[in-house]
Amino acid sequence: MIKIASLCEQMGVAPEECIPYGFDKAKIDLKVLKRLEHQPDGKLILVTAINPTPAGEGKTTISIGLSQGLKHIGKHPVLALREPSLGPVFGLKGGATGGGKSSVVPSDDINLHFTGDLHAITAANNLLAALIDNHMFQGNELNLETVTWKRCMDMNDRNLREIETPQRKDGFVITAASEIMAILALSKDLMDLKDRINRILIGYNKEQQPVFVKDLGGADALVWLLKDAMNPNLVQTLDGVPTFVHAGPFANIAHGCNSIVATKLALKLGDYAVTEAGFGADLGMEKFLDIKVPQLGKSVDAVVIVTTLRALKSHGGAEQFSLPNLEAMKQGLPLLNKHLSNIRTIGLPYVIAVNYYFNDVKEEVDYMLSWAKENGHPIALCEGFAKGGEGMVDLANIVVKIAEQKSVIHPIYNKEDLPKLKIEKIATKIYGAKEVVFTKKALQQLETYEKLGWNLPVCMAKTPLSITGDPAIHGLPEPFTLNISEIRPSLGAGFLVALTKGIMVMPGLNKTPRAMSVMIDAEGRVSDKEE
Repeated sequence: MIKIASLCEQMGVAPEECIPYGFDKAKIDLKVLKRLEHQPDGKLILVTAINPTPAGEGKTTISIGLSQGLKHIGKHPVLALREPSLGPVFGLKGGATGGGKSSVVPSDDINLHFTGDLHAITAANNLLAALIDNHMFQGNELNLETVTWKRCMDMNDRNLREIETPQRKDGFVITAASEIMAILALSKDLMDLKDRINRILIGYNKEQQPVFVKDLGGADALVWLLKDAMNPNLVQTLDGVPTFVHAGPFANIAHGCNSIVATKLALKLGDYAVTEAGFGADLGMEKFLDIKVPQLGKSVDAVVIVTTLRALKSHGGAEQFSLPNLEAMKQGLPLLNKHLSNIRTIGLPYVIAVNYYFNDVKEEVDYMLSWAKENGHPIALCEGFAKGGEGMVDLANIVVKIAEQKSVIHPIYNKEDLPKLKIEKIATKIYGAKEVVFTKKALQQLETYEKLGWNLPVCMAKTPLSITGDPAIHGLPEPFTLNISEIRPSLGAGFLVALTKGIMVMPGLNKTPRAMSVMIDAEGRVSDKEE
């Protein structure tokens, strides 16, 4: 690992633009973007996946490994990832800094408090909640009757989903699901951040008219809390690939992408910007294309879709998906094929990245590779975990080749489509649903928002574990119905959140959370008990 000041110098970031946080991490002043605004962008490589098993399929590991592979073949990549949330770190999935020789460092810092961004977002969110409650306590000049803004904390705690204070009924969402997180991820600078915060809907008055932060006041105070968090964080992979880790909206609830400013910096400072979108292509990729790309102003040049043999076996019906089961793997391939068909229909070049595990069975690996070849799908076997960049050369070479292809993007929905139609197009085109059923509440909300002129992009909130809205349905299902229970406006972020049945904006811990297996020694080194 090289010192962060030296990494900045190598990238072309001036000393006055680099704000060190110790020797191994820094924030980058957004003035860099202004200085480089006329410099051509690099190629934008989007890493996505099939619907994962609960523990994930190593999409971040592949993203890191791909950047290392590109460096290994003489390219100049810059990586852009999301910041981890403490909920998954201490829950089921663990950290989000890759694994093995395809890791971003310093891993512990990134997974925990890092540079304080998530704490700043939590504080800003809760300052707004306190300002709302204080306004009501001090006389309620705005005549607030229904408050829609909730508190947040960066931890899985199901007992905080609904609470009651002396002032009102309230509740918590996890910080990664806060609209402040989504706003930070989509803002271009501090003034854009302030404008978006002013547009936040905080509730409705006694005449059922919407009330916004601009009516209440306090936006400047929230921006003050967030001003340092707005600057992207720079770290590096184990072999020195520059890596921005900034913002972390959940992909099953929010739009699941790292920040606009971090991705723009990666595009300006590298010839390949490698970034990922949360969970599977049905969630992360769709939201990246429909929500982030219009704000980014740069189209995707190539898609990498990650799969594992164990994920295919899981979607093929195998209960023990870590065990050999060629037939189950074959049964899982139609789901992968559905995602590939979606990518082709949109018009993007792609490559399948098979995240290789040391205990993968050769017969299954060979079948996977031959299946892809017979069906005309570019594919690479990826050994980044064990070998770092050296194990990702095949994928890197394919990405370089396909990123040069000319492509015409066909949007999933039109900007002018009403929100209801946007939801239906996503459900039928991307998920394969036969129909969408809206609750009475959701239909009434859509009618109200249409009258208010809130025709915005749609952010689908659904399970990542299935291409349907039901986490128990694996593989490619028969035609199904998608149920929409509620539509929540995130006007500062600039989208409407469509919640499918059963979605939770404050997760709970699993039966045996990872927090119970963590061991720390006298030197502060952390390991898991099972190791």
